[in-house]
Amino acid sequence: MEFKEAMKQRRAVNFFDPTKDVTDAQIKQIIETAALAPSGFNLQPWRVIILRDKEKKETLRKVAMNQPKITEAPVVLIILADREGWKKGNTEFEKDFVESVKAGIMKQEQYDWFCNATNSLYGATAERQLAFACKNTGFFAMSLMLAAKDAGLDSHPMDGFDIDGVRKAFNISDQYWIPMLIAIGHFDKTKTLLPPKWRKSYDEILINF
Repeated sequence: MEFKEAMKQRRAVNFFDPTKDVTDAQIKQIIETAALAPSGFNLQPWRVIILRDKEKKETLRKVAMNQPKITEAPVVLIILADREGWKKGNTEFEKDFVESVKAGIMKQEQYDWFCNATNSLYGATAERQLAFACKNTGFFAMSLMLAAKDAGLDSHPMDGFDIDGVRKAFNISDQYWIPMLIAIGHFDKTKTLLPPKWRKSYDEILINF
């Protein structure tokens, strides 16, 4: 599918066909494609919990405003944003530096510079840490939904949930913020798909201060 078509056809659908499954191979492909999304210093501070099990989806639904799409969709992703992804000692942080050295992008003697740079940019305050995690994970999440559309699937991002409730139900540590849930499946064609919502025009997007 052409990129512009994927953008046009991607919709946050409210109804999923519970009789149509999504294969593990499709989910793997979608996640691997989305993992090509950019991130600051290539730190990739995102993680995903995949829910397929009916009981687990029922558990999630109870702390997500009882949204039917959570149990109707064959797959629901809990998107996690690592607030410590910028930090020395973090698994992805250390791997990122090692791989950058292997690729010739950085030199081993730049390690201290790397630590100081990410700390000052992303770790200086709690606000910056959260912004770092959510901003970069947002790139990944949008890419997930476009990758799903490209694969012929539909999706719906959700922020209508009890963050503490989800955290407790799925043993998610405070290290991770939970920006959204994403349901993935096939639109239930027995339902009415509402027309596309309005979008800002070019002139409405531009601003000066």
